Amino acid sequence: MIAYVTVGADDIALAKRFYSAILPALGYGLEEGPEGLSYALPAQPGQSPVLPEFYVKPTFDGRPASAGNGSMIAFEARGQSEVRALHAAALAAGGTDEGPPGFRAAYGPHFYVGYLRDPQGNKIAVFSSNPNEPGRDD
Repeated sequence: MIAYVTVGADDIALAKRFYSAILPALGYGLEEGPEGLSYALPAQPGQSPVLPEFYVKPTFDGRPASAGNGSMIAFEARGQSEVRALHAAALAAGGTDEGPPGFRAAYGPHFYVGYLRDPQGNKIAVFSSNPNEPGRDD
């Protein structure tokens, strides 16, 4: 099981603007600290954290942050309209488009996804596979 994912950022304020346009709508809460941003799903008192957590932090070695070539982080939305809304909100918050929301022939008939780059260049996907919504072939 993945416990957490961390991406580096040189401009934490810009990263906060971008990720706060997406993650709170998906249920993530934000904690800010001197080491950066921590986004987590709510857990009931006395229960373990809901995993994975997502961190945005300056690099540990002090060198500029860089995006991984071939790496991508995907966040699951509840439906196609939420994918479209979050994709648009992320673009308005400083992200760049890597593929507009829609179906992709390479994936299942209900896999609806929009691709973005955060301000640091990390590739982000927001997707829905809701079988109760129209699919690619409907």
